[in-house]
Amino acid sequence: MMSQKEIEEYVNKAANVLKDIAEAADIKQYIFPLLFFKRISDIWDEEYENAADIYGSDIDVSELKENFRFQIPSGSHWKDVRSITINIGEKIQRTLREIENRNFELLNGVFGEAQWTNKNTLSDKKLIDLIDNLSTVKLSLANISHDTMGNAFEYLVKEFAKETGHTAADFYTNRTVIDLVLELVKPEPNESIYDPACGSGGFLVKTSLYLKNKGKEYRNIKLYGQELKVFTAAIARINLLMHGIDEFTLMQGNTIDDPQILENDEIRTFDIIMSNPTFSFDKWNQLKFASDPFGRNIFGTPPPSNGDYAFEQHIIKSLKKHTGRSVTVMPHGILFRDAEQTMRQKMVELDYVDAVIGLGKNLFFGSGMDCCLLVCRTQKEQNRKGKILFIDAKDEVKLDRSEAYLLEHHKIKISDTFNAFEARHGFSKIVSNKEVLENKANLSIQLYVKQDNNNEEHQMDQLLELTRSNQIELNSNIDELFKQLKNLGIE
Repeated sequence: MMSQKEIEEYVNKAANVLKDIAEAADIKQYIFPLLFFKRISDIWDEEYENAADIYGSDIDVSELKENFRFQIPSGSHWKDVRSITINIGEKIQRTLREIENRNFELLNGVFGEAQWTNKNTLSDKKLIDLIDNLSTVKLSLANISHDTMGNAFEYLVKEFAKETGHTAADFYTNRTVIDLVLELVKPEPNESIYDPACGSGGFLVKTSLYLKNKGKEYRNIKLYGQELKVFTAAIARINLLMHGIDEFTLMQGNTIDDPQILENDEIRTFDIIMSNPTFSFDKWNQLKFASDPFGRNIFGTPPPSNGDYAFEQHIIKSLKKHTGRSVTVMPHGILFRDAEQTMRQKMVELDYVDAVIGLGKNLFFGSGMDCCLLVCRTQKEQNRKGKILFIDAKDEVKLDRSEAYLLEHHKIKISDTFNAFEARHGFSKIVSNKEVLENKANLSIQLYVKQDNNNEEHQMDQLLELTRSNQIELNSNIDELFKQLKNLGIE
């Protein structure tokens, strides 16, 4: 079998074929679908060969094809595309649609909407080079396991995230942060997991691997996600399938405007929700949320310039009454911004906030800003009721040039402190809801966890976040002004 290093070199070499003709953001819409197409074609061949070996001439193997993991229509195999020398993009586009239609329930929309027929971007020669590079390795299960193939795909997603810049946060969450979050929520077999802004599916994939690595039943975990961007949703589906995960529900659309994972026309509820929504997203429909038909505005309506609490309220509404627990990756501003005070106050009064954990800088590609984990629970354990644990883990991070990540001892220190509900001098503190409410529901970590120069850092962090929030609001107002001028015929 191929090693992890060998398969990573293979996918990197294939991606490099397109480096001179497109940006990283564009390359991924071509390389990801082709890599998956090659994988399912090779698995189909493997299943066909295995069936032939078992039954020999006693049975028509074609009768067994319906039991294969994926159905490959006649003329739509990888070898059929490789045999074409002209108008290759047209052949690829038609082939991918035929495979999607033949496997509609499992693969509908999985290949995205790339413009394969645009020869100005993808000449026949470039496509031949790319296909030839991908054809050098047999991507069968005998040669590459689901775990190895899945890890290679995750590696490729990460490499593109590095090169994409600030938009990386739209589809990639630092996997070491996901590992930490999983140690906070501790999923169990048969539980339901949901990510309302799932990006490339990191939280969902990692949940399955978390259970598998702990020797627990992982095949009956119930995975759900929704993602705004069409191709990012396709990446998430490919990611899950590459890891051998076929049982999941993943929808594409705007979670706040159009939540699609429902039950009896109501918001479906889950045991665990983990998510990394777009920070401080300002292009959202505030008016619609103010009269939300699903009753998600349980704490109030967020300001037009910051929709963070629209997502958080969607998450709280989506938690099961007795077992619900959530962790949301958020900007620090949600902890203290004046415009969101009443919403924080109601969350604290209703005892939803379990912990607030501050993380270090540079953990997200394209953004050097700090972030925090907002941990909520619908039913706290007795010793945690009426209290909030604050953890200042900004120094628990490994910086490696432009990249940052959490080492094992960082994750253990944070998760052990959280799970033990423990106060540690200069690192964590348990604060009563009453004290937080007396501080006008300010959840700023450094207000409670005291360190040297703490007050100066606290004031500087708030000043920087408020400056950033004011700039976002100003930009939003300018956009609205231009819309009004355009409506008046002034451009």
